[in-house]
Amino acid sequence: MSENTYAQSKKLSADDQVLQDSLYNSNKKKVLSFSMKDFDKLFFEFFNTKNDPNILLTKTEFYTYTVQIAAFSDRLIKLYPDQKEVAEKNKENWLSENYEDYLEYKASQKK
Repeated sequence: MSENTYAQSKKLSADDQVLQDSLYNSNKKKVLSFSMKDFDKLFFEFFNTKNDPNILLTKTEFYTYTVQIAAFSDRLIKLYPDQKEVAEKNKENWLSENYEDYLEYKASQKK
């Protein structure tokens, strides 16, 4: 059982979960070397892109952002072991982000 599967939300489709696991495994090493500045840049880029009504992320783009943000929690656990529970909860929350919910949010922006 991979670390990623442990934190999966049950509401992801099987295809989304496979994509998310693949992206997590391919991005984890890169993200573990991020500085806080790198993480902040990633986080705000995702936030701004997600909220821009003129931009629609593909499923792969969406999950790439969310798994990278989630994987950064692994780095925080290593840096701040006393904050392990908080970091694990944040990781779980980011891994439970659902592309279908994002599409609904984007549709509501146009109303």
